[in-house]
Amino acid sequence: MQSIYAMHQNGSDNLEKEEKFLFYSIDAIQDLYLIMLSSLIEICKKESVFLHKSSQKHLATPQERKPNEKFIKNAIFQILAENNSLSIALETRKIDNWALNDDYILILLDAVKKSKLYANYMSNAVNTFEEDKEFIVNLFEQVIVPNEKLYDYLEDNKLTWIDDIPVVNTEIIKQLRAIKAVEGGNFRVVKLFKDNEDKDFVRDLFRKTILNEKELAKEYVDKTPNWDSERIAEIDTIILKMAICELLKFPSIPVKVTLNEYLELAKEYSTPKSSIFINGILDNLVKELETNDRIKKIGRGLM
Repeated sequence: MQSIYAMHQNGSDNLEKEEKFLFYSIDAIQDLYLIMLSSLIEICKKESVFLHKSSQKHLATPQERKPNEKFIKNAIFQILAENNSLSIALETRKIDNWALNDDYILILLDAVKKSKLYANYMSNAVNTFEEDKEFIVNLFEQVIVPNEKLYDYLEDNKLTWIDDIPVVNTEIIKQLRAIKAVEGGNFRVVKLFKDNEDKDFVRDLFRKTILNEKELAKEYVDKTPNWDSERIAEIDTIILKMAICELLKFPSIPVKVTLNEYLELAKEYSTPKSSIFINGILDNLVKELETNDRIKKIGRGLM
């Protein structure tokens, strides 16, 4: 949707170039995911270095010489730092953001140590797995994710990340909650695409929507008698075209799935009344297409 909108705004007709940028933007989601995950590892490393240096001071206090190491010994930190899947992904994607911008890690670490979560967690020196996990989940969700300076850094780094940040953070929180007290913590870096068919779908939907825009627009123009087509928000027209494209040209995707997905897109990205407007058009269109036997769906669960 965003790529098609960008093509419209730029007046571009270079499908190959825009498709390449589409996949570049999708690949960047993986980088964002790895950057956010690695921030946890780097925060732990910074605190470890700080505690070591403090203990080596000439006039170190008893507390500095023998600090409470509960934070740096957190089991989730250790699982992430030693995870082979994560290490390979960070190396493969060449994620070195925090080595180049470690001031942001110091900002995050400072925010962590000033939080009530940290104070409550550090009130004793005993580590239990469930407490460690709950602490990291809450820390990520309540301290790291909302940090405005981190958000500004990510926004400045890649503009396409603005919409990806909530999706990525939600996935990370889900994964952190799922870590178990077993070797490796059963943690695996998530894939961008489920399989090759999943990736092909992205390409096919983009191409088929772009190449058939005029044909797809004809399907809804007479379904909006009270609306001049030029008054319909551009995002709404793109959402309608993509939805109709799925209905007519993707036989394996259930009608209900298409309707639900595009109504959610409308709620998220268009005007407050767009989802109602789009729902009305698509509902009437589906009835007409089914009556005329133009929707051909195959496979299970497609009713």
